[in-house]
Amino acid sequence: MSAATGKKAVLQLDGKEIELPIYSGTLGPDVIDVKDVLASGHFTFDPGFMATAACESKITFIDGDKGVLLHRGYPIDQLATQADYLETCYLLLNGELPNAEQKTEFDAKVRNHTMVHDQVSRFFNGFRRDAHPMAIMVGVVGALSAFYHNGLDIEDVNHREITAIRLIAKIPTLAAWSYKYTVGQPFIYPRNDLSYAENFLHMMFATPADRDYKVNPVLARAMDRIFTLHADHEQNASTSTVRLAGSTGANPYACISAGISALWGPAHGGANEAVLKMLDEIGSVENVAEFMEKVKRKEVKLMGFGHRVYKNFDPRAKVMKQTCDEVLEALGINDPQLQLAMELERIALNDPYFVERKLYPNVDFYSGIILKAIGIPTEMFTVIFALARTVGWISHWLEMHSGPYKIGRPRQLYTGSTQRDIKR
Repeated sequence: MSAATGKKAVLQLDGKEIELPIYSGTLGPDVIDVKDVLASGHFTFDPGFMATAACESKITFIDGDKGVLLHRGYPIDQLATQADYLETCYLLLNGELPNAEQKTEFDAKVRNHTMVHDQVSRFFNGFRRDAHPMAIMVGVVGALSAFYHNGLDIEDVNHREITAIRLIAKIPTLAAWSYKYTVGQPFIYPRNDLSYAENFLHMMFATPADRDYKVNPVLARAMDRIFTLHADHEQNASTSTVRLAGSTGANPYACISAGISALWGPAHGGANEAVLKMLDEIGSVENVAEFMEKVKRKEVKLMGFGHRVYKNFDPRAKVMKQTCDEVLEALGINDPQLQLAMELERIALNDPYFVERKLYPNVDFYSGIILKAIGIPTEMFTVIFALARTVGWISHWLEMHSGPYKIGRPRQLYTGSTQRDIKR
């Protein structure tokens, strides 16, 4: 629990003083408890909730000024290089990294739930072949609640835990199938002899005709790191959406579907897709210098550089850059668009204009390049983000349901018409 600091903020309202208690977390700024303002007949006003702590959490901490991202206290770069994605999942869910026995048991649980009910596959036939994969994911993930009635009691700890495992295990299957459906290829079923990342890539790219398909270990490692680096990011828009939906008592599949919907927005999960669209617009390496000059003149936006939260550098980007270099070297790709991206990176890291403004390449820039190099189409980028973030969403949902909580009910500053009567 947060600790009272003994300090109070004093608010002057209509000649009266309201004392507001101040609380401290283990890291980050102190928070002012403003709930007593309501008794005075006032609301607080904070568009975008930029200065509002809507919950108490022990899962993830971000210090944007210092470029810090911690999951349960562990720095993200250490998790991405010294642990795999499922270990990070275990950490987010349980608060500690697993020992060898716990890891073996957890991995087995996930593997045992990778299959989905056969009738789920029929849901895909209801979508047009040119449907966006995120549209498919929103519908199919939400529909899972129709198949797992034996785990929908949100008051039951065991139900909550098995649902978390089911989601982490099944989302890769549904994500890969959403891709296969849009390209008209048969679904590939999960293989439990493969690692989490290998299994996803196998379901994405294997075909019945290619029984000897082997996943490149460099690409599997890169995908695992992408999953880890996107696993959670504190109280962002989609996580807050999951918590808000969860506060109504909605079933967890509906809550995760709501999170996927929020992530779909280009200002949130679509950033790495926007990077590739920007590269398409630039066209060729010869146009990069002029494009960057347009950025300086604020005529165009530079996607994949800088971050809304991280004012210094994105701590995930260093690991992602290293992974990007490994992938490009392993594949030996001679793609003009990737050369264009590397020229953008070179200029941004050396031009004083970008250096002084700390417009460094962020995780979206490098992840977009990696996913393109692997052969994943841009419309699947946000789906992969949703796949990775599922563990973060369900961890926050579990945390919320492990103690008392209130239904979310933000207020408003009403600026419409006052009461009026119909006159005829």
